Amino acid sequence: MDRKTKAPGGTNKYLEKFKDHLRNEKGASEHTVRAYMSDLNDFEKFLGHWAGAPLPPDKADTAAIRSYLADLYRRDLKATTANRRLSSVRNFFRFLRREGILDTDPVADIPSLKTPHQLPTHLPVDDAVRLMELPDRNSEEGIRDRAILEILYGSGLRVGELVALDDSDLFISERLISVQGKGKKERIIPISKKAAMAIKAYRTKRPGLSGTKPNKTGEKPSPLFRNSRGGRITTDRIRNILRHYEKIGDFQYHFTPHSLRHTAATHLLEGGADLRSIQELLGHSSLSTTQRYTQVDFTHMQAVYDESHPRARADRRRTLKDK
Repeated sequence: MDRKTKAPGGTNKYLEKFKDHLRNEKGASEHTVRAYMSDLNDFEKFLGHWAGAPLPPDKADTAAIRSYLADLYRRDLKATTANRRLSSVRNFFRFLRREGILDTDPVADIPSLKTPHQLPTHLPVDDAVRLMELPDRNSEEGIRDRAILEILYGSGLRVGELVALDDSDLFISERLISVQGKGKKERIIPISKKAAMAIKAYRTKRPGLSGTKPNKTGEKPSPLFRNSRGGRITTDRIRNILRHYEKIGDFQYHFTPHSLRHTAATHLLEGGADLRSIQELLGHSSLSTTQRYTQVDFTHMQAVYDESHPRARADRRRTLKDK
């Protein structure tokens, strides 16, 4: 293969092709594309040091990739972070293999690092309810923050899905919202009465629209949640909002927007919702992803089983009769 793989401006042409693949074929969000490119740029930077001269990522062999994994370990990165970067490299080489650019995949036989099994982080019910009540109902920011928290906790949205919401995605009278999830898959999900009321209150107080760019159809979107200048709020701003309430609420642990997503699923499960319904709500493509939440509260699951299954009910009746 020709070693002149640099496009004008010094950008690797295969990285650019992979970026286009993520956007146009996989439907990845800009946040996801940036994450992939950041990981692959880190890989390319390592290759230059490792080889002693610039080495395009598509020229790396198995030895180079094993050395990169060892370098990530030496940097004292968490196993989850190292595995994410390796996953980006793995997907890049799979793409090159599918496109016929490479004959072999140098990452195919390289295993990921072992990671400790962790249950999803979630807030207890009392803390979740307390968090919903923390925003100041008499301030514009507090009214906005209450609506944000009610949707994150009430419907389990990803933070990227939340900031992408437009006014046209709302069906307030039916208490439904249209959400575009991973892979640009649309789903219609319910919101709580409290969330609907919070949204209505916020829309009367929010800044006027400004700074949004027309979409592919030439229409100018109207973001639901806006910054002080009237543009779309960012995911970083949402995370800062949660850190603010974590501090003023004197919570003794850290939580994120994703923690509220886990919390929503956990509390639905504890309330008797079935896994299929939770899968639809969260937009999981696989039920196995949703099944992680079954590990959160076995005591509650046992109680539901004892109350619901005919054989369990029969055993319970015999036990009561024996008493």
